Amino acid sequence: MSGHTDGNTIVVGVDGSEPSMAALRWAAEQAAVLHTDLVAVHAWEPAANGHAPYAPAPVGPTPAQEHERAAQVLAATVREALGPRSGEAVLRIVVEGPPARVLLQQARGAVLLALGRKAHGAFGLPSVGPVGRECLRHATVPVVTVPVADRFQESVETVNSPSLAGSHAP
Repeated sequence: MSGHTDGNTIVVGVDGSEPSMAALRWAAEQAAVLHTDLVAVHAWEPAANGHAPYAPAPVGPTPAQEHERAAQVLAATVREALGPRSGEAVLRIVVEGPPARVLLQQARGAVLLALGRKAHGAFGLPSVGPVGRECLRHATVPVVTVPVADRFQESVETVNSPSLAGSHAP
C-alpha cells in the first residue's frame, strides 16, 4: 500500500529498534483511546553493493528477499512490542523507499505520526535522528516523538527506591 491513510488512523514508524517499539506501544494506547486504526509502517531500501560499476556483481539478496526480510522485521517488532495477539489490531505496511519520504506519504491525512527516539541526546536534550527531523520539518500532520525509557535512570530509581534504602548494612 502506498499513498496515504484515511483521517482515522495513527501511523507509527517501525524499524525494529527499542525507540520504535516504545512509539508503537504509545501509538497503540492512543489508538485505543481515540478509537482510531493503528498503522505500523516499515520502510526499506535495497542494499547497495558498494562495488565499482565494472566489478562483478556480488551474490546478495534479491529485492523480493529484502522485502520479505523487511516484512519479518515489522511482524517481529509488532509482536514483541504489543504481544502475540496484536496482529489483527495493527495494519502493517512495508514500503520500499527512503524512510522519511515513506513515513510522510503514509501519514498524509492521518490523525498523527508517531516516531521513536532515544531518551536524551547531547546536553540532556531530546535526541531526534535524521528521519525524525525530516518528518518534523515536512509533515502535514502532528508528529509525536516518543522517548524510549532511559535504562540508566531506571537503574538509579531502583537503587534509590525506599524498599532498598533500609536494606544496606552501615
